[in-house]
Amino acid sequence: MKHLLIVLLIPMAATAQFHPDPSLLRTIDTNLRLADTQYRYLAAHTPGDVFPRTFDPKTGAWTTSGPGWWTSGFAPATMLRLYSANHDTALYREALRRMRLLENEQYDRSTHDLGFMMFCPFGEAYRMTGSTAYADILMNSARSLGTRFSPITGCIRSWDFAPWRYPVIIDNMMNLELLCWASHHSGDTSFLHIAVTHASTTMRQHYRPDYSCYHVVEYDTATGAVIDRKTAQGYSDSSSWARGQAWGLYGYTMMYRWTHDRRYLSQAIHIADFILAHIPADRVPYWDYNDPRIPDTYRDASAAAVMASALIELAGYAPPLPGWKYIKAAETALRTLSSPAYRAPAGTNGGYLLMHSVGNLPVKAEIDVPLTYADYYFVEAMLRYRAL
Repeated sequence: MKHLLIVLLIPMAATAQFHPDPSLLRTIDTNLRLADTQYRYLAAHTPGDVFPRTFDPKTGAWTTSGPGWWTSGFAPATMLRLYSANHDTALYREALRRMRLLENEQYDRSTHDLGFMMFCPFGEAYRMTGSTAYADILMNSARSLGTRFSPITGCIRSWDFAPWRYPVIIDNMMNLELLCWASHHSGDTSFLHIAVTHASTTMRQHYRPDYSCYHVVEYDTATGAVIDRKTAQGYSDSSSWARGQAWGLYGYTMMYRWTHDRRYLSQAIHIADFILAHIPADRVPYWDYNDPRIPDTYRDASAAAVMASALIELAGYAPPLPGWKYIKAAETALRTLSSPAYRAPAGTNGGYLLMHSVGNLPVKAEIDVPLTYADYYFVEAMLRYRAL
């Protein structure tokens, strides 16, 4: 069958409805050139056997990870996208070199994050080259991810450690694209069945009546019943953790692209409307919408980047009026992230493009620092906007 990998997809409807702003396009061109310079710097300061993770601007120290950490695929994937934009062969070679360190993760059945780890870099590499070697890695990754699915709970399990029994986090929605791609590529509908079942279960169990979402839902492994709804990275169990809201928005928009199931489109539109009603006018959210310290608390650039990328895609599926609203919100987010308040000057910020993201505030980890996935989705959002 013909293979189709859509990573930077812009719906045809979007090109008919919306015209990109010329000044923002110029800013994006500047950002992408800067990103190229920054990622050369980051690569030069990252040992060859590890992966970039973050940088502490206060101490000047880089934090790295091994290939099994959930963010390991973002830096090489960003380098590949920058190569597509700027044709910098040095970044292309660097991406492929680090991806070789990742290849064994295709057999890792201990993580729910294989979509992040494997689909982001190897999916991009396959899109660029059509290499069967990359397709094989992706298929093995999908098989590994599929082992974590339970037909009893209807979900892919997140963590394996105590005290959780069968936890499912909203972040899992982002990993479903690997399964959708595998089904389309191979013709094996079992992968798509897992993705659709997980997405539909999450829609029922993670979401509140106002279309905000819980971070973690825990299930009974014997009955599939919900045991509890909690948070691990948000302000409280009942709060709206900003990046979790963005993961959900992106995930349901992506699921509509692959399935054309209008339930997912409706869900994405409702989530988008909730988000836009609860974030500041500059479209960079506070790390949790319900932190009582707002406005004297942290913003999360990573949540803004994920949201902006999702809104650009969603705009092409939504009716014209909300679609226009989503494009305008994405434009505002991109302008804000491109300002000196968030975009780092060349040679600073450890080589990362964006400042001021929040990883896990409750455990005091990665607070107000650059993060690989913030840059990845920022670059994706810019390329999606430029493709309009």
